Amino acid sequence: MVKTIERDIYFRPFIKWVGGKKGLIPQLLPLIPKNFNNYFEPFVGGGALFFELYRLGLLQNKKIFLFDINEELINAYKVVQQFPSKLLDELKQFQQKHSREFYYEVREWDRDKNFKNIDKVLRAARFIYLNKTCFNGLYRVNKNGYFNVPIGRYKNPKIYDEELILNASYALKDATIEVADFSKVVEFAKKNDFIYFDPPYYPLSDTSNFTSYTDSAFLEDEQKRLYQVFKKLDKKGCFVMESNSDTNFIKTLYKDYKIDIVYMHRFINSKKDGRGKISEVVIRNYNGK
Repeated sequence: MVKTIERDIYFRPFIKWVGGKKGLIPQLLPLIPKNFNNYFEPFVGGGALFFELYRLGLLQNKKIFLFDINEELINAYKVVQQFPSKLLDELKQFQQKHSREFYYEVREWDRDKNFKNIDKVLRAARFIYLNKTCFNGLYRVNKNGYFNVPIGRYKNPKIYDEELILNASYALKDATIEVADFSKVVEFAKKNDFIYFDPPYYPLSDTSNFTSYTDSAFLEDEQKRLYQVFKKLDKKGCFVMESNSDTNFIKTLYKDYKIDIVYMHRFINSKKDGRGKISEVVIRNYNGK
């Protein structure tokens, strides 16, 4: 029987993330390997599966590696890990100052050529603030790499959340967190390690192409590159699981592996008739359920 670390503490993502797996967790948990060594998430995003596995005690005495190519996201993770109290001080200020005018003022910060020189704690606070107050929690940048999501329609967004940040910091305390391309996992992962890939999904149609996580697209060529990394990890004897879209392209690409269909609620579509349950695939190189 799986035991949680502390029954009264809830470990969960400290940001919202498009494509996040919070709603899919009950369907993913039965698919993870029963026994594995270290844990890797090369597209960490909101880290929903990581936080749940940690809450369940399934990552005890294991090395944890969380990667993403998004520099602002990884900076936020590192600040939550290392400086939670300083971050909370900044978030309290953002909470007090929040308004439509303040949102757009803060959104403009990355247009300044010295943006990357801003104190990392303040940058992390900005990232979390925008995430909690922008439209649908989107992370989208334009071709210049500037965040360009409009403000959301929230009456009283919770920007300062002490329990959430402190618990997330505790869960992350021993994790290795790096800005890295997903292919780097091949250099670190060893036999019997568990890797969970949650990439930007291959689009269901030409009009549903969502590549907003960075200023780089993740389309057919990148999906094929991910497949090659999946194969390399398989040959190394790793346990590999991947979430992706239920499309002929993806199912053909991974035809030699086990594919399960799961169902996720879609909330991001602006049209009501474009929301609801949608099928996705979970690809694995190992058996068992």
